[in-house]
Amino acid sequence: MISARVAPADTTTAISVRWALAGLSLSMLMSSLGISVANVALPTLASEFSASFQQVQWIVLAYLLTVTILIVGVGRLGDITGRRLLLLAGLFLFTAASVLCGAAPTLWLLIGARAVQGLGAAIMMALTMALIGETVPKESTGTAMGLLGTMSALGTALGPSLGGILIAALGWRAIFFINVPLGLLSLFLACRYLPADRGTKPNQGGFDSVGTVVLALTLGAYALAMTVGRGSFGSINLVLLLVAAVGAALFVIVERNTPSPLLRLAMFRDRVLSANLATSMLVATVMMATLVVGPFYLSLSLGLDAARVGLAVSVGPAVVALTGLPAGRMTDRIGADRMALIGLTGMAFGSFVLAMLPMTLGITGYIGPLVGVAAGYALFQTANNTAVMTDVSREQRGVISGVLNLSRNLGLITGAAAMGIIFSLATGAISIRAATPEAVAAGMRSTFAVAAILIVVALAIAAGSRMLVKRR
Repeated sequence: MISARVAPADTTTAISVRWALAGLSLSMLMSSLGISVANVALPTLASEFSASFQQVQWIVLAYLLTVTILIVGVGRLGDITGRRLLLLAGLFLFTAASVLCGAAPTLWLLIGARAVQGLGAAIMMALTMALIGETVPKESTGTAMGLLGTMSALGTALGPSLGGILIAALGWRAIFFINVPLGLLSLFLACRYLPADRGTKPNQGGFDSVGTVVLALTLGAYALAMTVGRGSFGSINLVLLLVAAVGAALFVIVERNTPSPLLRLAMFRDRVLSANLATSMLVATVMMATLVVGPFYLSLSLGLDAARVGLAVSVGPAVVALTGLPAGRMTDRIGADRMALIGLTGMAFGSFVLAMLPMTLGITGYIGPLVGVAAGYALFQTANNTAVMTDVSREQRGVISGVLNLSRNLGLITGAAAMGIIFSLATGAISIRAATPEAVAAGMRSTFAVAAILIVVALAIAAGSRMLVKRR
């Protein structure tokens, strides 16, 4: 699974690196699977607990919100206390919370356990990427990042089908219990093969608890503003956005006056890093359109049944999973900046084709450009993650990894709301279900026209960042 080029020459060390990467890969797989596998169970859980959709959707939201609001804080905590130690704690917490989820007797206990599981996932997502720099040689960072991208996409692709099989064969509790053997194996591999934490430097400072709370509340308000209301913006959404804006301003004030800030605001003056984070968010926003808009187009315009819609939607994550590792190797060979531009170009081309797609081409016409978008995303994500994490200082790896993951999560959350609204407005119908097949197709084309524009903006940012690097 891991190329020999990833490992140093010494055979014993090479084996340790491979097993350490296996543990990190399992960690990434589980955190991704934790999102996708629960979605398919929502109808079953609504029936099991006699609950409404608005209630059972918190099984997904509790996990996503917890990951989003805490991922930067746990990354910084790992920098201070030791990333290996905190990752082991996160793996244990995720595994134990999975047991609680599977054994939960009521809906609200299940939602609470999912929030705890989200905390474990936040630790895993932030520190898995951060630990790559201490596990593999610098020249093989791209390959390792590609592997993590593959495992993340694999978890997304496997979730719906695996969840459906487990629910049908063993019941809904099995979708949470499946994490237990995976978690124990990952915990063993990480404990056995990850390098020991080095001592923290005296000038590293303490943990910024005030800044962490303010940032968490700010991110929570923004995430809720993008998710409550099921796609329609009302007064509650606007109030939450205002709270998020005030929280962001307060966070800047707190960080400027804190001796050991959660985020050193000066790092955002690095235009290359800021460009990488901005493009990451834009790309994630566009990718969400394939998951939000695609199913409606396939179902209401092309008339596909649920099974074929599921298969078509899974093409994107499957392509990302297959492209991740080759993308990592190519990144190591030709450079992260060049590979990121190639990936963005592929995404832009695929989005433009989808924006002009006639219904007469059917499912083949949709899947063709979708493959281009997904492959371009895999190339970009691997290259961008490599570019950000390769040269970051050891003392900042955890928090930078957390910020990088946060940019992607915010893009996904924003995309789910914004692209859904654009699609709904472009159909011109009061209800999506009442829209004609032609109106749904028009909405899909309008949504991907906006997506193509966003990718062009991301391309301009990335190209400008590369020119800036050349001038240095």
